[in-house]
Amino acid sequence: MKPKKTFWDQFRGWFSGHKSIESADVDGIQVSEQDLVKLASCEKTLGYRFRDAKLLKVALTHTSGASYRLASNERLEFLGDAILGQVISEWLFCEYPRYLEGELTRIKSVIVSRKVCADVAERLKFQDLVIVGKGIGSRETIPRSILSNAFESLVAALYLDGGYDVAQSFVLGCLKDEMVAMVSEGLPINYKSLFQQVAQREFKLTPVYKLVGERGPDHEKEFHVCAVVGDNNFESGWGNSKKDAEQQAALNALKALGEIEEESMLVLDDLSNHSIDME
Repeated sequence: MKPKKTFWDQFRGWFSGHKSIESADVDGIQVSEQDLVKLASCEKTLGYRFRDAKLLKVALTHTSGASYRLASNERLEFLGDAILGQVISEWLFCEYPRYLEGELTRIKSVIVSRKVCADVAERLKFQDLVIVGKGIGSRETIPRSILSNAFESLVAALYLDGGYDVAQSFVLGCLKDEMVAMVSEGLPINYKSLFQQVAQREFKLTPVYKLVGERGPDHEKEFHVCAVVGDNNFESGWGNSKKDAEQQAALNALKALGEIEEESMLVLDDLSNHSIDME
């Protein structure tokens, strides 16, 4: 009996007999001698040589450094996000057969977060490799959101150039230790979920999160959010995403209520049984 095809086998099969995914993504891309130096440095870091250097160039190109929109890594980022999630989900599912869905989801949500992806990108020295416009390139540091997006784009480029096994090997090589450490050290607390439990217990109400303001350019925006329970407005929090800001606002509210020291000692398995808002 033939082995059942995976989703990714079927995905690749949909394009057989048609224009390849690779060529569809890199039509019109030019690779200069200067680009080749940067790409060679990236390949050395990765320990992988691309068959199509244009794919790697696109993966490293932010919209600000692209000659036209489709020459940027936005489309690769879209695909890379899905492949990254697939690899992490598959590994967690096989490695921790006794973990419940909620526990696996919490680990995955942290591992695929922009923060972790940016951390990995910095370790790989992506700040020296990404292709950006003069405005961003003149800054002392490259925005972490750009590094995170480049990491996901590179996952897609590896998949398109070398197949799923190559992308999987790269992702696990970068992130497996992070996942193992997270499990051994304990899962992160979802402060929004914890605050919801406290608010319902103390006020018989569900918290509402209000966007107070925003600051920064689109590619590096910060959000200002306040947690509100009835007539009670708690100290607001900042974050690089609305979800991060809401988590910070919930943490501030827990501190204000004097709950965090006591509640933070709870076993997370107990929290998972009551969590309502697991983002």
